Amino acid sequence: MKSARRRSRELATQGLYQWLLSGAPGGEIDAQLRNAQGFDKADHDHLDAILHGVIKEADALSADLQPCLDRPVEQLSPVERAVLLVAAFEFKHHVDIPYRVVINEAVELTKTFGGSDGYKYVNGVLDKLAVQLRPAEAQGRGRG
Repeated sequence: MKSARRRSRELATQGLYQWLLSGAPGGEIDAQLRNAQGFDKADHDHLDAILHGVIKEADALSADLQPCLDRPVEQLSPVERAVLLVAAFEFKHHVDIPYRVVINEAVELTKTFGGSDGYKYVNGVLDKLAVQLRPAEAQGRGRG
Protein backbone atom coordinates (compact mmCIF):
# COMPACT_ATOMS: atom_id res chain seq x y z
CA MET A 1 0.00 0.00 0.00
CA LYS A 2 1.39 3.38 -1.00
CA SER A 3 1.68 6.19 1.52
CA ALA A 4 -0.17 9.45 0.96
CA ARG A 5 3.16 11.20 0.44
CA ARG A 6 4.28 8.68 -2.17
CA ARG A 7 0.99 9.17 -4.02
CA SER A 8 1.46 12.95 -3.88
CA ARG A 9 4.96 12.55 -5.37
CA GLU A 10 3.59 10.33 -8.13
CA LEU A 11 0.91 12.85 -9.03
CA ALA A 12 3.37 15.75 -8.86
CA THR A 13 5.74 13.85 -11.16
CA GLN A 14 2.92 13.21 -13.62
CA GLY A 15 1.88 16.85 -13.49
CA LEU A 16 5.44 18.09 -13.96
CA TYR A 17 5.92 15.69 -16.86
CA GLN A 18 2.87 17.24 -18.49
CA TRP A 19 4.14 20.74 -17.69
CA LEU A 20 7.56 20.01 -19.21
CA LEU A 21 6.01 18.67 -22.41
CA SER A 22 3.09 21.06 -22.86
CA GLY A 23 4.02 24.21 -20.97
CA ALA A 24 0.43 24.32 -19.66
CA PRO A 25 -0.15 26.64 -16.69
CA GLY A 26 0.23 25.10 -13.24
CA GLY A 27 -3.41 25.79 -12.37
CA GLU A 28 -4.60 23.84 -15.40
CA ILE A 29 -2.37 20.88 -14.56
CA ASP A 30 -3.47 21.04 -10.92
CA ALA A 31 -7.13 20.89 -11.98
CA GLN A 32 -6.46 17.81 -14.12
CA LEU A 33 -4.60 16.07 -11.29
CA ARG A 34 -7.59 16.54 -9.00
CA ASN A 35 -9.51 14.21 -11.33
CA ALA A 36 -6.71 11.62 -11.48
CA GLN A 37 -7.12 8.14 -10.08
CA GLY A 38 -5.76 8.00 -6.55
CA PHE A 39 -5.99 11.76 -5.92
CA ASP A 40 -8.20 11.06 -2.91
CA LYS A 41 -5.37 9.00 -1.37
CA ALA A 42 -2.69 11.68 -1.82
CA ASP A 43 -1.30 14.15 0.71
CA HIS A 44 -2.88 17.20 -0.94
CA ASP A 45 -0.76 19.76 0.90
CA HIS A 46 2.45 18.00 -0.12
CA LEU A 47 1.25 17.64 -3.71
CA ASP A 48 0.39 21.35 -3.93
CA ALA A 49 3.72 22.35 -2.39
CA ILE A 50 5.72 20.21 -4.80
CA LEU A 51 3.79 20.92 -7.99
CA HIS A 52 3.51 24.68 -7.60
CA GLY A 53 6.88 25.04 -5.87
CA VAL A 54 8.75 23.22 -8.64
CA ILE A 55 6.99 25.19 -11.38
CA LYS A 56 7.79 28.46 -9.58
CA GLU A 57 11.43 27.51 -8.87
CA ALA A 58 12.19 25.38 -11.95
CA ASP A 59 15.07 27.56 -13.14
CA ALA A 60 16.75 27.68 -9.73
CA LEU A 61 16.26 23.95 -9.15
CA SER A 62 17.65 23.19 -12.61
CA ALA A 63 20.67 25.35 -11.80
CA ASP A 64 21.19 23.35 -8.59
CA LEU A 65 21.00 20.10 -10.55
CA GLN A 66 23.22 21.12 -13.47
CA PRO A 67 26.63 20.59 -11.78
CA CYS A 68 25.55 17.03 -10.91
CA LEU A 69 24.56 16.15 -14.50
CA ASP A 70 26.58 14.84 -17.43
CA ARG A 71 24.53 16.85 -19.95
CA PRO A 72 22.33 19.95 -20.02
CA VAL A 73 19.20 19.57 -17.89
CA GLU A 74 17.08 20.18 -21.01
CA GLN A 75 18.47 16.97 -22.55
CA LEU A 76 17.23 14.74 -19.73
CA SER A 77 14.20 12.57 -20.40
CA PRO A 78 11.07 14.36 -19.17
CA VAL A 79 10.50 11.64 -16.55
CA GLU A 80 14.01 11.89 -15.13
CA ARG A 81 13.86 15.67 -15.21
CA ALA A 82 10.51 15.76 -13.40
CA VAL A 83 11.71 13.30 -10.74
CA LEU A 84 14.96 15.20 -10.20
CA LEU A 85 13.06 18.48 -9.86
CA VAL A 86 10.75 16.93 -7.25
CA ALA A 87 13.73 15.58 -5.29
CA ALA A 88 15.67 18.86 -5.52
CA PHE A 89 12.62 20.73 -4.24
CA GLU A 90 12.24 18.31 -1.31
CA PHE A 91 15.96 18.58 -0.49
CA LYS A 92 15.64 22.37 -0.29
CA HIS A 93 12.22 22.87 1.26
CA HIS A 94 11.36 19.72 3.21
CA VAL A 95 14.36 19.25 5.45
CA ASP A 96 12.12 17.24 7.78
CA ILE A 97 12.32 14.44 5.17
CA PRO A 98 15.69 12.65 5.49
CA TYR A 99 17.79 12.91 2.35
CA ARG A 100 17.91 9.11 2.03
CA VAL A 101 14.11 9.03 1.92
CA VAL A 102 14.08 11.72 -0.79
CA ILE A 103 16.56 9.68 -2.86
CA ASN A 104 14.70 6.40 -2.31
CA GLU A 105 11.38 7.96 -3.31
CA ALA A 106 12.96 9.44 -6.45
CA VAL A 107 14.44 6.06 -7.39
CA GLU A 108 11.05 4.40 -6.94
CA LEU A 109 9.33 7.09 -9.04
CA THR A 110 11.88 6.58 -11.80
CA LYS A 111 11.40 2.81 -11.68
CA THR A 112 7.64 3.36 -12.00
CA PHE A 113 7.59 5.97 -14.76
CA GLY A 114 11.03 5.98 -16.40
CA GLY A 115 13.22 3.83 -18.59
CA SER A 116 14.72 0.57 -17.41
CA ASP A 117 18.00 1.98 -16.04
CA GLY A 118 16.97 5.60 -15.47
CA TYR A 119 16.77 5.02 -11.72
CA LYS A 120 20.54 4.40 -11.58
CA TYR A 121 21.21 7.77 -13.17
CA VAL A 122 18.74 9.53 -10.86
CA ASN A 123 20.34 7.87 -7.83
CA GLY A 124 23.83 9.02 -8.85
CA VAL A 125 22.71 12.59 -9.52
CA LEU A 126 20.88 12.82 -6.20
CA ASP A 127 23.84 11.42 -4.27
CA LYS A 128 25.86 14.38 -5.59
CA LEU A 129 23.04 16.87 -5.04
CA ALA A 130 22.58 15.76 -1.43
CA VAL A 131 26.19 16.72 -0.69
CA GLN A 132 25.51 20.16 -2.23
CA LEU A 133 22.14 20.91 -0.65
CA ARG A 134 22.38 18.95 2.60
CA PRO A 135 26.10 18.74 3.28
CA ALA A 136 25.97 18.07 7.03
CA GLU A 137 23.39 15.32 6.65
CA ALA A 138 24.87 13.68 3.54
CA GLN A 139 28.53 13.83 4.60
CA GLY A 140 27.86 13.08 8.24
CA ARG A 141 26.13 9.78 7.66
CA GLY A 142 27.17 8.65 4.21
CA ARG A 143 25.14 6.23 2.10
CA GLY A 144 24.83 2.52 2.37
